[in-house]
Amino acid sequence: MTALKEIIEAAWLDRTLLQHWETKKAIREVIEKLDIGELRVAEPSPNTNSTIPQDWITHEWIKKAIVLYFPIQEMLTIEVGPFEYHDKIPLKKGFAARGVRVVPQALARYGSFIEKGAILMPSYVNIGAWVGGGTMVDTWATVGSCAQIGRNVHLAGGVGIGGVLEPPQATPTIIEDECFIGSRCIVVEGVHIGREAVLGANVVLTQSTHIIDVTGSEPVVYKGKVPARAVVIPGTYPRQYPAGTYQVACALIIGQRQESTDKKVSLNEALREYAVSV
Repeated sequence: MTALKEIIEAAWLDRTLLQHWETKKAIREVIEKLDIGELRVAEPSPNTNSTIPQDWITHEWIKKAIVLYFPIQEMLTIEVGPFEYHDKIPLKKGFAARGVRVVPQALARYGSFIEKGAILMPSYVNIGAWVGGGTMVDTWATVGSCAQIGRNVHLAGGVGIGGVLEPPQATPTIIEDECFIGSRCIVVEGVHIGREAVLGANVVLTQSTHIIDVTGSEPVVYKGKVPARAVVIPGTYPRQYPAGTYQVACALIIGQRQESTDKKVSLNEALREYAVSV
C-alpha cells in the first residue's frame, strides 16, 4: 500500500500526473480495493479492551484517491433494463456472489463495499461507503460517500446519512454496530453514532447540533457524537436573538439501551420503555 499511497499523494499535489498511465492505474486499483473491501476510508483503531470506546482512523490518502478518480473517468451511458443513466462511475455488480440481497431500484456505486448479509431495499449507497453485514438499508435511505455503517444496523425508511468526501482529513459520518436509526433521521457532517445507540424518528444531527443528555440532574451537552447505547429523540431549547427568544432544534438523550446479549430484545424494550417513534 505504501507505493499506492505515494502515487496518490504525488498526484494530489500535481494534477498533471493524472495524465500518466501509472497514476491512473494506481487510482483505479485503490477504488477496486474499496469495492471488494480490502481497503476502507475509515476504520476503528485496534483496541482489545471492549469496555473502552474505539477511536476511528481516517485514511486521507484513500479519500484523495476517490476525488482523483472522477477526473480520470469518462462519462458513459449505463443501461439497466428500461432505465438509462449517464455518469462517470459504474454501478456495483456481483451481489449474488457477495451474498448481498438487493431489492429492485436499489443502487450502489462501484467503489462502495457491501458486506455479505446486508440488505439494500430501494436505496442509494455512494462511492467509498462501507456497509456491514446484517445491516438493512431501508426504503429511500441514502448512504453518502465514505460513510461507515456498522454491522446489524437498521437505517429506517428515508434516513439520510451524509457523505464527507472533502476535505480529505475530515472524518466521515460513522454509524457503529447494532445501531437503530429511525425514519427520516438525518446524520451528516461526520457525526459519530456510538455502538447500539437508538435514534428516534426525525432526529437531525450536524456538527453544530446540541445533543443534550437530560437523564441526570443537570444537562450534559455533546456535539458531533452520540454516546454508545444512548436513546435519542428530537427536541428544542430556547435561544435568545435580537428579535426575541426562539426554540432551536436539538437532540435529547432520554435514556440508555440496556447492554444485552439479545440485541433485538434490548432494542424492542428501549423503544417501548421510552416511547420512541421510529
